[in-house]
Formats: sequence, structure tokens, C-alpha cells
Amino acid sequence: MPTVPTPTTRIQSVCDYIRTHSHEPLPLAQLAATAGLSPFHFQRTFKSIVGVTPKQFADSCRLEDLKGQLRAQPSVTGAIYQAGFNSGSRVYERSGSHLGMTPGQYRAGGAGASISWVIAETPIGRMMMAATDRGLCFIQFGDSDEALVAELRNEYPKAQIEPMREPYPRQFNLWMNALTRHLNGEQPAPDLPLDVRATAFQMKVWRYLQSIPAGTTQSYSEVAAGIGQPTAARAVARACATNPVSIVVPCHRVIRGSGDLAGYRWGLDRKRALLDREKNHAA
Repeated sequence: MPTVPTPTTRIQSVCDYIRTHSHEPLPLAQLAATAGLSPFHFQRTFKSIVGVTPKQFADSCRLEDLKGQLRAQPSVTGAIYQAGFNSGSRVYERSGSHLGMTPGQYRAGGAGASISWVIAETPIGRMMMAATDRGLCFIQFGDSDEALVAELRNEYPKAQIEPMREPYPRQFNLWMNALTRHLNGEQPAPDLPLDVRATAFQMKVWRYLQSIPAGTTQSYSEVAAGIGQPTAARAVARACATNPVSIVVPCHRVIRGSGDLAGYRWGLDRKRALLDREKNHAA
């Protein structure tokens, strides 16, 4: 007797489809048919599992594709249309909250960014949150404030870096409060704007990690297959190890195929604590 796909499996398949066809028009009815659901049921199920609407997810995939195209195409305009956007203005409207900078700035490597940081105590240790005026660029845990500041400077050696002055901007307070509430087990992982520099492959892996439902895990091989590169498990592991924004890009949800937790740059105790909190919240 054939196995009936679960809702999560159906939606995961649609996410995979969107990633590989993001440069094409993706009507809701077409995506719903791919999942074998009615458009209304599909829309509700997709958002409950992924956390965003199918349109928002497709737009984010196009933007991730754009980052790779900006490195490969001879012009910004060519990259925009190659990534599936039919209007340059649509990209610039979204770049501030999703791409993290204008396409031209990203193409130039993002040098000269101004980064402010704050360190706070959380249930799983000291956490640094750093941001540009466009989004979060660094969320990491550490045992000392000095080590965290040194790691931030190592991550962004060309940026102007300084502690955030009080009173903190309202938006920054909202980001910090959302992360703290999540770590306290009071809400799911927040969907926050990011401003990170990465290769196209890293971005593909990190975006995929954001689609893994909270409280669940996948192996490195499953992630590699999920991004359409089934032989790239080791490269996936490296992308997880270089993730600069923990929690928001949930690399703690990736484990070995044997079920072991594998490595975690902020310690296995923290990885176990994060997974336990997510499972308890989802229960």
C-alpha cells in the first residue's frame, strides 16, 4: 500500500520546486497542484509550516538567486532579469529588508559597512547581536565579550564596528526582544531581516535551513539533496559552520545521518538546548 505524503513532506517538495523554478512565474494554483491541495488549503498549510506565504518564499528565493547572478552577470540589470524579476524597481523596493543592500552595493562586496553591536545574557549564554542599518549581520554566542567582539571584527574586517549607543533604535530593540523571547521559549524563531555577505552556495544552504520546521532535524545529506546538490554534504557542513547569524539561520537543526548531533560552532550543549526548546514549543 503506497505511503500517503504528510503535509510537511508535500510542502517541502513545493519548497524544492520553488527553489529550482524561482526564475519562472509561479501562480498559486500551479504550486497548489504540485502539492495536491486546493489553493486555499495549500496557502494555509504552507504558511503554518514554513512561516511565510508561498509568494514571500518565492520572492526570497529569487533574491537569493539574484545574489549569485550579481557575481556572474556583466551588469546589474542583466542579473535582475536573469533571476526572474520583471522590473528593476521591484528589486530595489525589497533590497533594504531582504537583500541587505542595493544590488550595486552587494556587487561591490559591501565594503565600508557600519556595524553596531550589543551583547546580552540569554538562557544559553552570552549572545552578541550586530546589525547594519539594513538588517542583522551577526548573531553569535560566546563565553566572553572580548572573544565575541574579536570574532565580529574577524568576520567583517573592512567594516566600521562600534558598540550600539543607548537608547537603542526601536527596530533594533524589537529584533533583540524577538530573539530573547524565542530563547526563553515564549515564541517561535523570528523571521528577521538579514544583511550578510556570502557565496551563492552558502546563501542557498542558509535559506534552505530556514525552511526546516522548528523542532525537527535533517542530516547534511538531506540538506544537500534538498538544495539539488546531493553530493555536496561536506560543503553543506562547511556552510553550516560558517553561518554568521545563529538562530535566524537555524544550523542547529542539521545533524549527522546517524542521528548524532555532530558539531556546532557554539558547543553541543547549546545545540541540544536549542533543539529541546523548539521541540517543547512545538509540542
